[in-house]
Amino acid sequence: MTTTPLRLLIHGASGRMGQALLRLAADNPALQVVAAVNRRSPAQRVVEGVPHFASSELAGAPQFDVAIDFSLPEGFDPVLALCVERGAGFVSGTTGISEAQRQALIQAAGRIPLVWASNFSLGVAVLDELVERAAAALAGWDCDIVESHHTQKKDAPSGTALTLGAAAEKGGAQPQYASLRAGDIVGEHLVQFTGLGERIELTHRATNRDIFARGALFAASQLPGRAPGSYRVRDLLDGATPPPAV
Repeated sequence: MTTTPLRLLIHGASGRMGQALLRLAADNPALQVVAAVNRRSPAQRVVEGVPHFASSELAGAPQFDVAIDFSLPEGFDPVLALCVERGAGFVSGTTGISEAQRQALIQAAGRIPLVWASNFSLGVAVLDELVERAAAALAGWDCDIVESHHTQKKDAPSGTALTLGAAAEKGGAQPQYASLRAGDIVGEHLVQFTGLGERIELTHRATNRDIFARGALFAASQLPGRAPGSYRVRDLLDGATPPPAV
């Protein structure tokens, strides 16, 4: 039995994540990239069978089922608006978005299924749930989050550390943060709960950046057929109903 491939639009295709998405999607027969969108006009219109478009040509992109966006905040609004207009799913890892753009996500979630995440690693999605559960079970314990990244990473704490901290806060903890920048570390996050005479450490280590692209492709594959809403990656792992859009 043949199934129709999932049609993807990759927004921010010339970036590091965009290139990884194109490479990994090309190896998956269940996925078809129908448009790769870059900020600048492409030198070639079709590269390895994938049509390329400039951001200014976004409205002319062919029909797609899900857009995956790893771009810049200034490119975020048009691709989200196009997904709403066409009723397509939206997966985004674009960081640095404004409060107005976060509100736009909430509004869009009333009409389409979408995922915005600071980290698309499936392991981090599981860690997020474990941190919330541990915080709820260990009332009064100290909670510390230590994140390590390569020397070129400027923001601290990392977006992932803050997301894990939000999970800890939801469970009732008050997390403290520490950041390390060394060598070429892809990303390590340690969440430590300390009580009298004992300590629990929950750790995730990324050794290859492809895990983030694989997670985004997984998220995209899970959106078609779902009700409109704002989903977390962990919701897609266990099939949970997303939280309300408002």
